[in-house]
Amino acid sequence: MKKMLLASAIAMTMPFTANAAANFVEGDATWAGEAELGATLTTGNTDTSSVKARLNINHELGDWENQYLFEGLYKEDQEEVTAKRYFAGFQGDYKLNESSYIFAGASYEVDPFTGYDYKLAAAAGYGHKFVLSEKSTLKAEIGPGYLYQRLDDEQQAELGYKTEDSMVVHGVLNYEAAIGESAKFKQEFIADYGDNLIARSETSLTANIVGALAMKFAVVVRYNDEPLDNKESTDTETNMTLLYSF
Repeated sequence: MKKMLLASAIAMTMPFTANAAANFVEGDATWAGEAELGATLTTGNTDTSSVKARLNINHELGDWENQYLFEGLYKEDQEEVTAKRYFAGFQGDYKLNESSYIFAGASYEVDPFTGYDYKLAAAAGYGHKFVLSEKSTLKAEIGPGYLYQRLDDEQQAELGYKTEDSMVVHGVLNYEAAIGESAKFKQEFIADYGDNLIARSETSLTANIVGALAMKFAVVVRYNDEPLDNKESTDTETNMTLLYSF
């Protein structure tokens, strides 16, 4: 039954997917997005490298507003991989009125440093947008969801099973505020509560450099209140990246 729910939720989002493109209007359909990239490289006495990339695409079509998000993080220190994370997510929002909507979405994440080969998540529910002022908004979402996680070989051998899955309550809070004419503050919080609590917070400040190019500083915190053995409950990530809006 749980797997049928996951398949249904993913199937609901499939009609919303399409090829990404630069900002354009085609009939009633509007595409726009942001591409983000940050990288470091040191050689000599210390050999390190890291790459953080993100592509966020928004698509509006009538009463539908859809989001496609792709993220990647890779870090290497002295030829040893110290971080590797890949994420793909899709969500479709159907507007009920100017402030309310219903949503359905699914995501896939690979992060071997957590002890899992991959994680699949799906959720659907109700969302509301609060206009706090001319320069700030708050979006809230809540609904039922499903979480499926596959353990890596080491954890399978230690625990004696391959997968973990549970029904969850999925909640989202997104706050956004303009600072002056060229800067923007965002606070994003996502939580899934089922057998345990899994949450993600991203606090960011974006400042325009010239035209569509901006500099972004972000602090990402990931939390799991019941991590696998020898794993930490909290992971933090601090990034300085270039962001291009199109």
